[in-house]
Amino acid sequence: MRRAVAIQMIINKELGLNFCENPWQGSFIVDELTELVEEAVYQEFERISERGGVLGAMDTMYQRSKIQEDSLYYESKKHDGSLPLIGVNTFLGREGKHIHGGEQELMRSTDAEKDQQVTNVEIFRDCHQAEAIQELTRLQQVARERKNTFESLMDAAKDCSLGSMSHALYAVGGEYRRNM
Repeated sequence: MRRAVAIQMIINKELGLNFCENPWQGSFIVDELTELVEEAVYQEFERISERGGVLGAMDTMYQRSKIQEDSLYYESKKHDGSLPLIGVNTFLGREGKHIHGGEQELMRSTDAEKDQQVTNVEIFRDCHQAEAIQELTRLQQVARERKNTFESLMDAAKDCSLGSMSHALYAVGGEYRRNM
């Protein structure tokens, strides 16, 4: 019952569709919202094109900074209450009643389990050393040519550890530094 009420409150308070009669039958509100979203998408495409396309925008870290800015804006609006979200910052119910499950204890590995995993990785590396060198070289070449690295990563994962693939890509592209 609590979920059903929350869904109705979200439709009413967050979406605002109850302010329009029959919003799904070709109504003005859905068409207008669709056009607003389309226009915003086209404007974003134009901003990316002005930066030389996707690769040019990646070089200037446009997408990453845009995501960071929008995320900060969204979180600040959510935190100060100017963006009401049902069950997050409004209509929370009594203290602690809206939280399900309570706290769960984290499962930690023992030292023996950690040592066993390190040994397993070392054995894996020893068994696949010849193939790993070829796969890592191919992965680096694909990254240098700015091609899609997904297929190379999938092939390399059969013979290489995550750490060795990360180090290979780090050697090509360097380390990401978040701009503040």
